[in-house]
Amino acid sequence: MSHVADTRAADRVTDRVTGRVTDRTPEREPSTAELVHRLSEQVSRLARDEIRLAVAEMRTKGKRVGTGAGLLGGAGVLAWFGVMAVLAGLVLLLATVMPAWLAAFVVAAAVLVVAGVLALIGRKQLERGTPPVPEEAIAGVKQDIATVSERAHR
Repeated sequence: MSHVADTRAADRVTDRVTGRVTDRTPEREPSTAELVHRLSEQVSRLARDEIRLAVAEMRTKGKRVGTGAGLLGGAGVLAWFGVMAVLAGLVLLLATVMPAWLAAFVVAAAVLVVAGVLALIGRKQLERGTPPVPEEAIAGVKQDIATVSERAHR
C-alpha cells in the first residue's frame, strides 16, 4: 500500500505556466512536430480572428460611406428643388412685376442653404469612411508580428 501512496504523491505536479498544482502525472516535453502543429493551429486561429476584425471594421466604414452618400444624395435632391424654385422665381419675375418673385427667391435660398449644410455633413462622413482599409486590423496584425518576433528572439 505504501507503493500506491508514493505513486499518488508523485501524481501531484505543478503546472509551469499557471503555477497550479494538479493531480496528474507530469507530461513529457512536446516534440518539435507537436510544437509546429500547435503553432500552425494558433497562427490559423489568429489569422481567422484578424480577418473577423477586418470584416467588422470594413462593415463599420461601409455604413459611414453609405450614410455620407445618402446625405449627399439628399443634398442633391434639395439642390435640385432649389434650382427649380429659382427658376420658378425667375418665371414669376418675368411674368409679372409683383413681389411674388421675391418670395420664390427667399424659399430657393433657404433650400440651397439646407442643401449646402447636408453636403458638408455628407462629405465629412465620406472622409471618415475612407480609405476603405481595415486600419485597426492591420495595426493588430503588425502588433502580433512584433510580439511573435520578440518572443522568437528570446
